[in-house]
Amino acid sequence: MAMAKVHTNPILRKSTVSPQAINRRGVILGKAAPPAPACRTGAYLSAKSYGRASRVAIMQRTSARDIETVTSRSAVTTAAQGDAKTVLVVGPTGYIGRFVTKELVARGYNVVAMARDKSGVGGKKTPADVEADFPGVKVVFGDIKNKESIKAAAFSQGKVDVVVSCVASRTGGIKDSWDIDYEASKNVLDVALEAGADQFVLLSAICVQKPLLTFQAAKLKFEEALMASGMTYSIVRPTAFFKSLGGQVASVQGGGPYVMFGDGQLAACKPISERDLASYMAECIEDPDLQNKVLPIGGPGEALTALQQGEMLFKILDKDPNFIKVPIEIMTGAIKVFDTLAGFFPSLKDAAEFAKIGKYYAAESMLVMNENGEYDASMTPSYGNDTLEDFFKKCVNEGMEGQELGDAAVFGQK
Repeated sequence: MAMAKVHTNPILRKSTVSPQAINRRGVILGKAAPPAPACRTGAYLSAKSYGRASRVAIMQRTSARDIETVTSRSAVTTAAQGDAKTVLVVGPTGYIGRFVTKELVARGYNVVAMARDKSGVGGKKTPADVEADFPGVKVVFGDIKNKESIKAAAFSQGKVDVVVSCVASRTGGIKDSWDIDYEASKNVLDVALEAGADQFVLLSAICVQKPLLTFQAAKLKFEEALMASGMTYSIVRPTAFFKSLGGQVASVQGGGPYVMFGDGQLAACKPISERDLASYMAECIEDPDLQNKVLPIGGPGEALTALQQGEMLFKILDKDPNFIKVPIEIMTGAIKVFDTLAGFFPSLKDAAEFAKIGKYYAAESMLVMNENGEYDASMTPSYGNDTLEDFFKKCVNEGMEGQELGDAAVFGQK
């Protein structure tokens, strides 16, 4: 596979694209997108089913002059702002949801966190565990797959001004993606609209701009529903998270090789820390420039390939580089095998989907795509101060506790 074209011009910070900007496919950013093609829940949606010209990806078109420096704001919102608004967080026990919930508390909002009875990584947290995690938060429990449960748990005891959704499917499997990334998210939106909520901040993902996977199609369909709802919205599409790049720290530290696909330069990303992402999402509540827009966002610094990430880690550990280069064709072959077997054994459809997810993240950059369909680091806005290098150093010195990937784990990390 050809190396991803990545520009590494000096990166500036915040996108100020007008909500009326129009991308090359005629989709108006900041407006409701055309309806997605009809499909059955659980059906695998390939790029072919969308078509290059007709797929519903909403591409954030920017240029160098559309990006300006963002300076970090105070971590604490004025008491007047916080006291006046009640913010409901759905998905508060996930990796990003935890930090978003605590950031909102720090800023003075009245925070209600709606969790499942069994939540957290692997569903191991009890209600008591969740309540202990969130001092200063009103924790409620309910099922986002059920509208009545959402109403009773989160909307029955006073007005909710803002909904912040950090909901995501645990596995990326076909049914799980549609059940959670679309159906459950839509339940929350419907109930919020009925209850009179004013604003919705959504944690999405930058990879939905090139939807080849089921979870991406489900997220896109919900994005469209949100934009068409009439509610003030912010759709935050982060690049890679630090934790997703830290899965090999322990093995390399113990003397193992760093595993990468191809020459390690197939794809690049501008990873963002959970702390910086939480801050950015909180700012969406008060900053009009971040509202009614699709907001791709990465961390500070240049885009990094897998090769550069590995070299950084070996340098931190003061070890000679030791790479294992896995041909990307292995993933292609595995996908063909699983797809064939899934035709006879439907239970293997998710296995085929997981193989496709693995290949996607190995071969596709987590950067904004320009109007030519190329990944472009210079068009990918940056935010925050935390760097991947500092994260690697912290993991080397303190371990990966608190960075558990759960069902998304690779390279043996849990």
